[in-house]
Amino acid sequence: MKIGIVGLPNVGKSTLFKALTKKNILIANYPFATIDPNLGIVEVPDERLAALATVSKSVKIVPTTIEFYDIAGLVRGAWKGEGLGNQFLAYIREVDAIIEAVRVFDDPNVIHVHGKTDPQGDAEVIGIELAMADLKTVERRLHEVGSKARGGDKEAVRAETVLTKIKDALNKGTWAREIVTEDDREVIRDLHLLTMKPVLYVLNDDESMSHAGKFSDLQPQVTVSAKIESELVELPIEEARDMMASLGMKESGLDTLILASYKLLNLITYLTSGPEESRAWTIRAGTKAPQAAGVIHTDFEKGFIRVEVIDWKDFVELGETGAREKGKLRIEGKEYVMRDGDVCHFRFNP
Repeated sequence: MKIGIVGLPNVGKSTLFKALTKKNILIANYPFATIDPNLGIVEVPDERLAALATVSKSVKIVPTTIEFYDIAGLVRGAWKGEGLGNQFLAYIREVDAIIEAVRVFDDPNVIHVHGKTDPQGDAEVIGIELAMADLKTVERRLHEVGSKARGGDKEAVRAETVLTKIKDALNKGTWAREIVTEDDREVIRDLHLLTMKPVLYVLNDDESMSHAGKFSDLQPQVTVSAKIESELVELPIEEARDMMASLGMKESGLDTLILASYKLLNLITYLTSGPEESRAWTIRAGTKAPQAAGVIHTDFEKGFIRVEVIDWKDFVELGETGAREKGKLRIEGKEYVMRDGDVCHFRFNP
């Protein structure tokens, strides 16, 4: 899953991205965590893996990951090509969700591009740019389908209806994702509309973290201090923990951000555990067992017979053998909808 980090100039977007990638630069299973200057692979923190690995005496732990993109800064008029507008829009069309970095701190040494700190105003600027870009895309497609619709082509008529609904919404300041139905999605899927993407607002505060909760209109949101996070990732683990304790932090802002991003994409995790490895696997909420098995290997889905499932807490408490003896191991079939924290053993015909 790919998440793009966007924001106006001087809001701490790149500092946040660098902290994210630095935090994960030494993952053994991803030795090239920073693939290029604007892409980083970040592990999703999951304390369940260590617990499973202890029970199974696993040789290694393999977390699930998310890809973060540091997308070129945006300015007013990006939809018309101002600044790096075209590059910005091209990159953001490729991601599954958007993290919007919003500056909530004042600092005379860091000039705000609009002359003052205005989180709601900054978010509005980006929202308008995305909406205007989509409006341009929708109007172009409406022009293409118009003649066919007038000629009675049923698919063109349907497309015209959906596109007109989206155009009207965008003109009123409403994002496409707020009014589009599941049936509508098929019509516009190839347009990759920017206002169809879910957004998480990351409020970048100063070291005091005193602005948290003051901008409730920006939802969903998490508050971090990119400066603090960039300092934490430079410290040895014990020193970082001491610094967090002195600041009253129970977990790092980056961990909070990563988990919120995971939730934003409507993702859940199932787990596998054995002597070789304990591993997390990413699926969308609502995925059925055969499709979940296919994440491991396509042959697992094609030859799916059943899945043996243990809740991760029962696995940690009882182990696989104990869970089986206590009746905590369930046998599920093709219609089983996976749950977050399922520890699975798939049976299939090779």
